[in-house]
Amino acid sequence: MSVEQFTTAAYDYGDLEGGKILKTKGIAKELGKGVPPNNIEVEQLVLGALILERDAFPLVGEILTPDCFYDTKNRYIFEAIRQLALEEKPIDAQTVVEQLKLMDKLSVTNGLVYVAELASLVNSTAHLEFHARLLFDKKIQRDLISFGNDVIGNAFDETIPITDTMQDAEQQLFEITQGTDSNEVVPIGDIVPKIIQKMNDLASGTADAHGVPSGFPEIDEITFGWHPSDLVIIAARPAMGKTAFVLSMARNIAVEHKTPVAIFSLEMSEDQLANRLVVNHTEIPNDDIKRGNLTPQQMATLEQRIGTLEQAPLYIDDTAGLSVFDLRSKARRLVRQNGVKVVIIDYLQLMTASGIKSNANREQEVSTVSRSLKQLAKELNITVIALSQLNRGVENRPKEGKRPQLSDLRESGAIEQDADMVCFLHRPEYYGIMEDEEGRSMKGMAEFIIAKHRNGRVDTVLLRFIDTIIKFASSQGMHFAQNGTTFDSKMNHPSTSMTQEQDPLASDAPNTGFTI
Repeated sequence: MSVEQFTTAAYDYGDLEGGKILKTKGIAKELGKGVPPNNIEVEQLVLGALILERDAFPLVGEILTPDCFYDTKNRYIFEAIRQLALEEKPIDAQTVVEQLKLMDKLSVTNGLVYVAELASLVNSTAHLEFHARLLFDKKIQRDLISFGNDVIGNAFDETIPITDTMQDAEQQLFEITQGTDSNEVVPIGDIVPKIIQKMNDLASGTADAHGVPSGFPEIDEITFGWHPSDLVIIAARPAMGKTAFVLSMARNIAVEHKTPVAIFSLEMSEDQLANRLVVNHTEIPNDDIKRGNLTPQQMATLEQRIGTLEQAPLYIDDTAGLSVFDLRSKARRLVRQNGVKVVIIDYLQLMTASGIKSNANREQEVSTVSRSLKQLAKELNITVIALSQLNRGVENRPKEGKRPQLSDLRESGAIEQDADMVCFLHRPEYYGIMEDEEGRSMKGMAEFIIAKHRNGRVDTVLLRFIDTIIKFASSQGMHFAQNGTTFDSKMNHPSTSMTQEQDPLASDAPNTGFTI
């Protein structure tokens, strides 16, 4: 069909109202000029095999759905067979007919005569699985035709915003492609040799057990870095420094380790994030940067250090009200075009779940977002790190009990269920707690609490929070003050100590009650 013919067909099938073309449903018919892909004979062979052999259904139960059957009566008969299988009842011509009666579909399917005819068509289930996959492929072809028809119709409808058209198209296509993902069951004998080979590679030094380093040695010692397909939740109450922490970590990953990382900020603008990153990277106090009141030495530092930040593989998106479908589309492009390994979302509760039922509550929407983020991590083989709010229950507990718990996750227990890791940020100083249980100063300190770790141990480590430059830093090598004496931090087991002259952050740090 020529472009002119296509355009004419589109307008012929569209209804005109006020000069605008309404949603078109007939374009695909003009383009296809025929019946949608199907194979009625194979449908009958599959149904006959299922009726002939009662134990045959498990062979196709994970492949076929009623939509795989183009013929209406065949679709109803498959529904009847599937229901019998789910209820673990015998499957034969008579029981299928009885089930059709219960479904009030017996007359639609021509009753016992047609069901008996199906059973007589086959004498073996040898090719059942192959035939089932043929039907599945036909179903995908029909879905794609329907998808294309909807996209064309929406594109011609000038009353629909183009962003809605693109989002709907991506959602429909994603649902179709998700339906084609069917991992085969793998015997343990095929998996174990791979594990042994990996262990040998690690022992010989030809492979690395670590994922993407966070840049905080005390955290990486527990997590071995951030790993592909993992969903990591980092939660805290407001003012604990969630954004400051992930920005410090993103800078570590992109600048120090040259690993591409993307930040999706639903709360702060790209300018605000960039300002914080400049402060974080140059270690020039935030107040001085905001006022533009820099000394000659600070200006020289800025000019010297800013180049490495500008060249870092760090990508920022500040789309407000980002949906999981928008995120999936953008993340795919970032992974494909820029090799992004870590995606950071600030924060989970601000995301929307497109396509969710209108009567769904907020907890159901957050659950959908959480589940979608885990699916995204697996699909793209990346680490997804999502910030999350905690509920107000933390504030209602006594001062000593302010440390977050898994039950404090806001709006959805599904967050804990979906996440591979759940971590909390806690700054005792914020609540007026100036010493820990052992009498060590907590001024300027933050606890990073790993409360859930699907593939490792849970633990708590100490980090420094330097408020003048809005930065989190390692506490390894610190000496804590207590009763006029100092001693090494026992929490993070530092292997080396760091003097004040060696620490570039010490001069900017406020009086924190400890000697560096």
